[in-house]
Amino acid sequence: MKATVLLNAKAGALVADGASTRELVEQALNAEGVDARVLAVEHDALQDAIKEAAASNADVVVLGGGDGTLSTGAAVLIGTSKPMGVLPLGTLNHFAKDLGIPLDLGGAAKVIALGHSVAIDVGEVNGHVFLNNSSIGLYPSAVDERDELRHREGGGKLVAMFHAAVDVMRRFPLLDVIVTSGDSTAALRVPFVFVGNNRYDMSLFSLGKRQSLQEGELGLYFTQTAGRLGILRLAFLALVGRMRQDRDFHYMTLKAVEIRTRKRSLRVSMDGEVVHMTSPIRYSIKPGALRVLTPKVESTPVKS
Repeated sequence: MKATVLLNAKAGALVADGASTRELVEQALNAEGVDARVLAVEHDALQDAIKEAAASNADVVVLGGGDGTLSTGAAVLIGTSKPMGVLPLGTLNHFAKDLGIPLDLGGAAKVIALGHSVAIDVGEVNGHVFLNNSSIGLYPSAVDERDELRHREGGGKLVAMFHAAVDVMRRFPLLDVIVTSGDSTAALRVPFVFVGNNRYDMSLFSLGKRQSLQEGELGLYFTQTAGRLGILRLAFLALVGRMRQDRDFHYMTLKAVEIRTRKRSLRVSMDGEVVHMTSPIRYSIKPGALRVLTPKVESTPVKS
């Protein structure tokens, strides 16, 4: 199997015995019999590099980085003949976890070498692709503030996110939204709206997991809990695994949804990245749009 491997140059390093991340990835894939061309690419050049890889004679295009890097890859690879391989080199790696891809380099390399692929769904919001989830309200506000803090003061992502979340909670902005799906319309005043690519399990001990990325549906979540104390209560319940969808937040599955606000421009998060979009915000699901290499047995082998 031939693979073009594109690593986010700013992804977490896997340094051992003086070897670079690129060298370690190349060694791990070669050890599994994969003929790998490994490149470290800056974020601004990533999309063009993926397009070039998709047009090459490689059997697969492998992306190494966090969920934002993988979303960039998915947006390019949809509609091509190339499946996407995953090297989880980010901070949280939600996408890899939900697909059952090992988080260690050796295990992820074995999955790529096996060459098994499945067709999974992707979400879309105003023309932008996401693999995990998207939201408006509290979370994108905190992400924007986190990035500003890191730019101004440096430091790690998780520490900056904590401080940003505290500041956003202090201000506690609420959104007046009109949510429309099919013939149903609801006017809501909410701190956030969360949209998942397929359904997230937010029941006991399973916060934030997805059992499938192949159901062809979006999961829409929101809470009308009033005030900071109500949100802090939800955060505590989530932390101890006691948050329940029937009691603590509202949930529904749908194929498409439109969200309108009085604000002309909104921050919208997608897999940890934030983009400013013009209202209305339109979400849809693209069933089976992307082929991904996974360890699942119900997959189809990639020819080498």
